[in-house]
Amino acid sequence: MGPLANMAYLCYLSAMLTKRKKQNEIGKTRRHDTDTGSPEVQVAILTRRIEELSAHLDKNRKDKHSRRGLLGLVADRRKHLKYLEETNKRGYSTLVKKLGLKK
Repeated sequence: MGPLANMAYLCYLSAMLTKRKKQNEIGKTRRHDTDTGSPEVQVAILTRRIEELSAHLDKNRKDKHSRRGLLGLVADRRKHLKYLEETNKRGYSTLVKKLGLKK
């Protein structure tokens, strides 16, 4: 591999949500030790993916395919937040404050 290939690979690794980053987000918001799918965890993971994809789109303005993916992630997060607000208002407000979301 040449230096350009190494640099491209490093950029790829830093741009995606790695297993370690995902586990870190799960650890911050989980309800219990084996929790990986609660709405709080899913919103936290989606928020992290949205942040990373937004940073990518700031650098690559013409990447329309990724922009469409970002819109889908935002819609999914909105649905999870709506569900959480309807079922657990206290958990919803805590999560919104913790993640620094508007609302």
